[in-house]
Amino acid sequence: MPTPHNPPAAVRRAMRKLGADIHDARRGRRLPMAVVAERAFTFRSTLQRVEAGDTNVSIGIYAGVLQAPGLLDGLSQIANISNDRVGQALASAELPKHVHIKRKPSSGSLSDKHERSSRPSRLHDIH
Repeated sequence: MPTPHNPPAAVRRAMRKLGADIHDARRGRRLPMAVVAERAFTFRSTLQRVEAGDTNVSIGIYAGVLQAPGLLDGLSQIANISNDRVGQALASAELPKHVHIKRKPSSGSLSDKHERSSRPSRLHDIH
């Protein structure tokens, strides 16, 4: 049995609104509860809990219920980065102001000459 979950008031309000919106969409399409529950592969009593905004119903059930009246596309847009102004602002704030290109050391440096002299000059020198 799942542990009891008591989400914050803002979450409960949002879920009640979602449930009411689902209820209104179902009624506006003149879909009986039994039909939506069958299409969502759930029970009528679970659909009643969804329409009441019950936070203990899984998101998978909510998704199935949203699919029944054709509202599932909205679910995939909830956390879409293109709709997240705060996330976009934070991501662009982390971008560097200037980009520096790393250059190879000049060919006249001592370390370069040492590297060239220690490398084999021909392929057959490699064992």
